[in-house]
Amino acid sequence: VREHPVVVFMKGSPAQPQCGFSNAVVQILRLHGVEDYRAHDVLQDPDLRQGIKNYSNWPTIPQVYLNGEFVGGCDILLQMHQNGDLVEELKKLGIRSALLDAEKDQEKK
Repeated sequence: VREHPVVVFMKGSPAQPQCGFSNAVVQILRLHGVEDYRAHDVLQDPDLRQGIKNYSNWPTIPQVYLNGEFVGGCDILLQMHQNGDLVEELKKLGIRSALLDAEKDQEKK
């Protein structure tokens, strides 16, 4: 979880998510322009799948980590996206959300 600023444990890969919740996490990150993150497919390794649940004390997949800290699953990331917290958390990692640029483009019109 500390190998990269943004780490996602998911079912499938970002190119081919294997569940709707994993796909939603990928889409939220994409909306913010976060393309450089580490994704781990828990379907490939049952030990990893159970181990990450034990590590975070969170029963479901996907799981999102920012700067080594467990953030939550799809529902939490969606909430953070909707209330603007994700933009702020990404800023702390030195990642500028693409949504900020989209807002500026809208203001110019």
